[in-house]
Amino acid sequence: MGMQTTQVTHGIQISVETKFHTDHSDPDNRNFLFLYHITIENKSDYTVKLISRHWDIFDSSSEYRQVDGDGVVGEQPVLEPGESFDYESACDLSTDIGRMKGKYLMERKIDNARFYVTIPEFELIVPERLN
Repeated sequence: MGMQTTQVTHGIQISVETKFHTDHSDPDNRNFLFLYHITIENKSDYTVKLISRHWDIFDSSSEYRQVDGDGVVGEQPVLEPGESFDYESACDLSTDIGRMKGKYLMERKIDNARFYVTIPEFELIVPERLN
């Protein structure tokens, strides 16, 4: 895997690792696929449920798009204190460098209070660009 980024908001730790997916990319046709692996760890004292996600995706041609959806990978995981949930997803860009950031909407079970957890900004870079 590539670089890892971590951030904690309201006791919820989000870690992201990224990887360029060579096999499913077609640079000649400006199609670059990146995998990202996210681990959500509940370091708070409360049981929380992930309600929805919001992504801001940027590429180096200044193209920008937003993605919103319920849960992650078709699930709305419930995390008790000390529990974690991880999943892998992918993002396709039309350039060989870009970045993503976002947030999860979480709900505390004890009082149904909702709050946002930051997904730290991370870079999507084709490895050859780093040489």
